[in-house]
Amino acid sequence: QVQLQESGPGLVEPSQTLSLTCTVSGGSITTNFYYWTWLRQPPGKGMERIGYIDYSDNTYYSPALTGRTTISRDTSKNQFTLHLNSVTPEDTAVYYCARAPAPCYIEDCAARWLYDYWGQGTQVTVSS
Repeated sequence: QVQLQESGPGLVEPSQTLSLTCTVSGGSITTNFYYWTWLRQPPGKGMERIGYIDYSDNTYYSPALTGRTTISRDTSKNQFTLHLNSVTPEDTAVYYCARAPAPCYIEDCAARWLYDYWGQGTQVTVSS
């Protein structure tokens, strides 16, 4: 059974960097052909895909967040990490990590059915 667990600070000040780590158990993040993804859901809004790092260490970032987003991994710890810099209150959301068993070829790449395992989510608030 694969399990994902997000960890990181729940409060980040504006203009700072939001950093979250997803620890994976029950399966390796280097196993073909999985896409280890970060998503978020702002209050009152729909789910949004932030980006992913795949089994071969390739990354993809949402065009809306490109330039502020970095996703990296530590294979020795079986973790992948999100860094989102220059945050504003609009980055306040519940952040999720999830595993996709295939690449997304549809318009809505945040659709829940695309992902077979999810973390429980972690609330991040951007505020001074």
